[in-house]
This record gives sequence, structure tokens and C-alpha cells, in this order.
Amino acid sequence: MKNWWQGLKGSVKLRESLKRHTTFGIGGPARFFIEPKDVADLKLLINLRKRYKLPLLVIGAGSNILASDKGTGAAVLHLSSPYFKKLSFKKNILEASSGVSLNAAIRAATERGLGGLEFMAGIPATLGGALAMNAGIPAKSILDLVENVTVLDYNNRVKILSKNDLCFGYRSCNLGKFIILSARLKLKKGNKKKISRDTKQYLKRRWLTQDLSLPSAGCVFKNPKGDSAGRLIDLCGLKGGSVGGAAISLKHANFIVNRRHARAKDVLRLIALAKKEVKKKFGITLKLEIKIW
Repeated sequence: MKNWWQGLKGSVKLRESLKRHTTFGIGGPARFFIEPKDVADLKLLINLRKRYKLPLLVIGAGSNILASDKGTGAAVLHLSSPYFKKLSFKKNILEASSGVSLNAAIRAATERGLGGLEFMAGIPATLGGALAMNAGIPAKSILDLVENVTVLDYNNRVKILSKNDLCFGYRSCNLGKFIILSARLKLKKGNKKKISRDTKQYLKRRWLTQDLSLPSAGCVFKNPKGDSAGRLIDLCGLKGGSVGGAAISLKHANFIVNRRHARAKDVLRLIALAKKEVKKKFGITLKLEIKIW
């Protein structure tokens, strides 16, 4: 296993703290933290991890991950090199690599008078992460814009999946068995000033309704059908409840915030408390939106 990564051209860091790579600011060290240079480098990594039987985890902006205090023995893949941050336009089609941030894509589209992405303003995600989680708002999601997605499977085959190949659900999709490389999104020509104004309105709404003042992973639970997880948690009287350095937000009960050097175990205890109380009061089992590593 020693120096198993030899031959990779990208960055390989040992025992990299995951708290530096998650919006929660929580997490112990990753045994290996790997940022491939390009697709050829990524393919080599896939071959090497298969040879050495290494588990692989993929991270984007880390905005929906609660990483263990002990870290992980897996190799963590981060597509952050310039190769994976390419972005281009052909008429009203945006083609972007998976490492492009949503906010960078929105800015670039707005400059060209192309709308459609405004509703995702302020979501701290990469394109790849947004696709994996089917990011969006109740009325619309990124699925609505997708033309196709280019992926790499774990047998090192590059595939282009059309919209018909994709199965998106509420905050989920069937892309988990692939590494997302890029996507084509269909936007619409519009008035640059209106697009900018609408983007600002979505941002303002997020600031007014969500707790963005402290580190978090956004909404912890998926909304039950026809209801709001935040509303149910609030009605259980749990707003402001805390364990260690973590607390259920006073502003939005479906947010758990890192108030002061929180640990993953603090957050997990609050998750368990919210699930228990909502089940007891309403008979509803809350399901996690975030991923637990």
C-alpha cells in the first residue's frame, strides 16, 4: 500500500482534515484526499483503488455532508483542478464540468443574458453535487434544465446519459453509481437586468428564511410529503436545543448549526432527538437529506 498513488499527476494529501472541506466545518482526517489533474488521471485513480481495494468517496463543495469525528479510511475524491472547472456556452446551452460552482455558473449565464439558473442562487454546491442531490426548490429542480450528463463508471467507461436515462427524485437521483464529469443545461435567452434582479430575489429569500449566519449543511431532513420537516421540528419545541457546540437553529428548525467547535457526535444526537420527537408527536419518520460519512 505504501505510495500506492505513484503515477498520479494531481494532488494527493494524507490525513487531510475534512472540516476544511465541508460547509459544516466538521470532520476528522481523510486517509487520502485526492484531486486528479484530468480524466486520464481520474481513470488511473480508479484502476489503483480497485487494485488496492480502497473505498472511494466523492466530495464536491461538501454542503450536504456530516463527516465523522474520526475521519474516514477511504480515499476522498475532489474534482477541483482547472480541468474539472471548465465552463462554456453554445447559444443557450451551458456546458460545465462537475467542479464548477453553481454561483459561478449563474454569474456566467447572467453575463450572457441567459436565465433558468436563478432559483439555485446561494446554494453552496458544485454542479456535480447539485446533480447528485437534484438540488432546487419545491417548485423546480436542476432536472428541469438537464439535456445530458457525462459520467465515468467504476469500470472506467465514459458515458453520456440523456435526460431519459436519468431518474431524479426528491433530493435524489440515480447518478450515485457514477462519477459525474460534466453536464449540458438548457437555458433561455432573457433580459440581463431581469435575470440579475430575479437572482437577487432568490438570494434575499434564502437569507430571510434560512440560517446562513453559522456553518451548517443546510436542511438536515427531507420534507415529508405535503409538509415541512422544519415545521414539525418547531412544533416539537426543539428550536434552539443544543448538544455540545451544535444547535437546532432558532431561525429554521431543519437547520442544525455549528455554533462553537461542534463535533459530528453532537449533530448526530440532535438528529436522533428530532427524529424521536417528531415520530412521537406526529407518527412521521423523518428521512435524512444530508449524507453521514
